Amino acid sequence: MILGRLVRVVGWTVVLAIAGSPTWAQPRSREQTVQQVRLLGWQRGPSEARIGGIATIKVPEGQAFLDAANTRRFLELTQNPPRDNHYTLADWEREWFAIFYFQETGYIKDDEALDEAALLRSLQESDGPANQERQRLGMPAVHTVGWHVAPHYDTLTKRLEWGVRLQGDDGKPTINYTIRLLGRRGVMHATLVAAPEGLDRDIADFKSVLAEYSFVAGEKYSEFRAGDRVAEYGLAALVLGGAAAVATKSGFGKALGKFVLAGVVALGGAITAAVRKLFRRG
Repeated sequence: MILGRLVRVVGWTVVLAIAGSPTWAQPRSREQTVQQVRLLGWQRGPSEARIGGIATIKVPEGQAFLDAANTRRFLELTQNPPRDNHYTLADWEREWFAIFYFQETGYIKDDEALDEAALLRSLQESDGPANQERQRLGMPAVHTVGWHVAPHYDTLTKRLEWGVRLQGDDGKPTINYTIRLLGRRGVMHATLVAAPEGLDRDIADFKSVLAEYSFVAGEKYSEFRAGDRVAEYGLAALVLGGAAAVATKSGFGKALGKFVLAGVVALGGAITAAVRKLFRRG
């Protein structure tokens, strides 16, 4: 099986990476990229991994985890803007990986209704300025086609989920699936990266792994206390990338004012095979 027939990372990487000129290194050759991916500090399952000091997740047999420093390098090697305080969970047999990061937005009230048609229009309207920024970063254009899964919120798990159908200028489709896990002080972003043809299977697999995800004591949504900071926006703004609050903080809000879709990744099967062998050693 080949992970990298066509996989893409959603645009929050660019929203958080727009200050200054791009500095990440492009891979010099496939062989060098494979070797460098294999040399990353993979924490193999079964084990328990820490996502900063905010949460933990149990890594099953056959999967592996990268801490923040190694994830920064992993993003470079997959031709994405490198970011600090991001974490990776990978299942190379089933051809997916996921990137996690926590955003301290404050407590997000979850009583807002979601208008899926209006949200889709907002995403599509942001394609123009988003692709101008992608061009500046040397990345190909990505266009929003529609929902694969409309935004929906689970009051029991405190998860907001949605899937967006995208298409590049080459006509090839992909789907980005995003989960936001609400906590006491903010939101954990979890972005699934997988080949389109196996996405529904991979979504189910990833969500089963998330059953073993937990905010640490004191960080759970249910532990909100009077006096805690409350976010100025709700669920709909999370679908749009945190609205201008996130973009403005990174110095780019006045230019775009909306969520920016970006971050195309294409991994060759050689990388997948290399990591499989790494997991199976010992």
